[in-house]
Amino acid sequence: MSDSMAELYRVEELGKTVSGPAGELTILSGLNLTVEEGESLAILGASGSGKSTLLHMLGALDAPTQGMVYFKGRPLGEMTPAEAALFRNRQLGFVFQFHHLLPEFSTVENVAMQAIIGGMSRREALERAEVALESVGLAARRDHNVTTLSGGERQRAAIARATLLCPEVLLADEPTGNLDEKTGNLVMDLLLELNRVKGMTLVVVTHNRELAARMGRRLELKSGVLYDEGRL
Repeated sequence: MSDSMAELYRVEELGKTVSGPAGELTILSGLNLTVEEGESLAILGASGSGKSTLLHMLGALDAPTQGMVYFKGRPLGEMTPAEAALFRNRQLGFVFQFHHLLPEFSTVENVAMQAIIGGMSRREALERAEVALESVGLAARRDHNVTTLSGGERQRAAIARATLLCPEVLLADEPTGNLDEKTGNLVMDLLLELNRVKGMTLVVVTHNRELAARMGRRLELKSGVLYDEGRL
């Protein structure tokens, strides 16, 4: 680890098994990983490799069956549900393949939602959301219903929502998976700009090697085990 960057995540002997019709199924096995503040990390893997499960555990959305995830030295598994919810709201931003925007609300209302849920006044949240939309090039779509946005616009709105509270970490699960190549590159440009300019730590799980090649570091999940990209 470099002297100029501090450890943000530490994952120790992480494992995940689930029960299935044929018995226990191992999704992840003995994973060890560190993520430094401010880095950009791609975790490659085919569908079913466990990469989304790993991302969900980094985001305190799922719990391991063995091992531990630490954030700044604090074990996520020891958080109460309320503490985990606050951690996700204040320190993490999530960008998923499916944007999860609410169709009954306008674009700016969707972006403001996380801050309102977190206790911010509606007025301040909407003001911040307007700034966030401008930063992703969607100021003109402020009052439009999200159902009228293109796929790329919806994903940019989702990024604005994820970064509204200036989180330390952006966790992205196949963020360009539903987009054409040109639009996907624009979305990736935006994520990398947030990493470079604002210093947000970026962890992306993907099966897209071209996308992963733009990240600072690349790891690969195969059969629930992490490797350096291209090595077994």
